[in-house]
Amino acid sequence: MLLIAGLGNPGARYAGTRHNMGFRALAHLAGRWEIPVTRTGFSGRYGQGSVDGKRVMLLAPHTYMNDSGLCVAEAVSYFRVAPADTLLLYDDIDIPCGAVRVRAQGGPGTHNGMRSVVGHLGTEDFPRVRIGVGAPPDRTALVDWVLGRPGSEEDALLEAASRRAAEAADAWARRGIDAAMNEYNR
Repeated sequence: MLLIAGLGNPGARYAGTRHNMGFRALAHLAGRWEIPVTRTGFSGRYGQGSVDGKRVMLLAPHTYMNDSGLCVAEAVSYFRVAPADTLLLYDDIDIPCGAVRVRAQGGPGTHNGMRSVVGHLGTEDFPRVRIGVGAPPDRTALVDWVLGRPGSEEDALLEAASRRAAEAADAWARRGIDAAMNEYNR
């Protein structure tokens, strides 16, 4: 089984914020694959289906960002998903707004949700698709930036990036991490 988790914060208060880019990309992927993410379990919402004969699970943790690892680890443990078969989608302030980067593994950087996932899984050896939201402007607190809503021009870039992130996740599921990195890290 392949597990793809999009990180974000549940509820209307956080909808449309920069920190919910993982949810946004996951929604695009769910639409592309026609897998509704509506079932409740594993401290989140999920949906299951298949892609190219492979079982897949799409997961949206509802533990809030800083505890995302609880949900991801619960699903990984239950289904016995290998780290290499677990893909994370999330926002990243260290990447320019609208850029998408695919990595086979690596540390969590400044992202608390990824710190939680790494901590609960006990490894950094899982693939991820990072969606650039850019660094906060001078004197803007990080929390205010990631929990803020982008303006219309920025949101257009983020919408395109979330669609590219979903395409990168599709490439990973169908052709593997190397193909996804070669195609989407340009």
